Amino acid sequence: MSSDELVQHIVLGDVEVIRVIEWHEPFLPTTEFLPEVAAGVWTRNANWLAPDHWQPESDRMVIALQSWVVRSGGRTILVDTGAGSGRERPGMTPWFDQRESDLLAVLAEAGVEPGDVDVVVNTHLHVDHVGGNTVDVDGQWVPAFPNAEYLIPAADDAHYGPNNASGEGLGEVDRLVYEDSIAPIHQAGQAVLWEGLYTIDEHLTLESAPGHTPGASVLRLASGSDRAVFAGDVLHSPVQILDPCCNSAYCHSPQQAAASRRRILERAADERELLIPGHFGGAGALEVRRSNGEFALGKWATFSPGAAKSGTT
Repeated sequence: MSSDELVQHIVLGDVEVIRVIEWHEPFLPTTEFLPEVAAGVWTRNANWLAPDHWQPESDRMVIALQSWVVRSGGRTILVDTGAGSGRERPGMTPWFDQRESDLLAVLAEAGVEPGDVDVVVNTHLHVDHVGGNTVDVDGQWVPAFPNAEYLIPAADDAHYGPNNASGEGLGEVDRLVYEDSIAPIHQAGQAVLWEGLYTIDEHLTLESAPGHTPGASVLRLASGSDRAVFAGDVLHSPVQILDPCCNSAYCHSPQQAAASRRRILERAADERELLIPGHFGGAGALEVRRSNGEFALGKWATFSPGAAKSGTT
């Protein structure tokens, strides 16, 4: 992808949103990642799912690894930080294990240097949302954004942290992710744990949406007449708009995840929020509509190439 494709922007009210894409490519087979979605759903909707969301020849989902920069009230907020560089992630080759991240370079293309970031939002603590929290300096993991406070869902911190408050077994990757991407933020005194609702400013509010992980969350934007919701991993593919009951294979609590997904979609449809999931390919964001008691896809967002010139918002 060209630099113009990797960095895109849209202005919502008084807020600029910059889409920062590291990669956009085929991922896991649909039957492995979204096992509850019937095969016919993909083929019946192939005319719009392929090639941005589905690769028919391999039956693989197509996703984007991306972050979002939100410029609001004079501050720069970074939503999720990808998978990071040089991370030991056993069993996650080629996507995450020892892969080199382009996040900082793409952020620079967007005009954002590490010291410019005021707030980092981790929607949840999975491998592909927190890896860029830190960088390796002389063999030590340190915060990649030295001036930022990192907003971390308290329920996820308790679940994945060393005390493992839930008492449930965690995998080796979970342990490694916490050690290299979360613990250093605590050690630097930059972590802010929150639960329920958390107000960032007059336009931005974090809200719990548990299920995918115990502390999974969404970030709501309201500015002027514009509304948006950064939905993290509440859903991974547009087919989950058609059937919100279908969970990914990686949802911690499937029943809770489905309930959160339906609630987020209901509000997006009723309040005309732009739905901005963590991994949608193609245009990356869209409107949601109600149709015969179900949900339907509305208009896809139109992002402009690059970042807006200073003073646009």
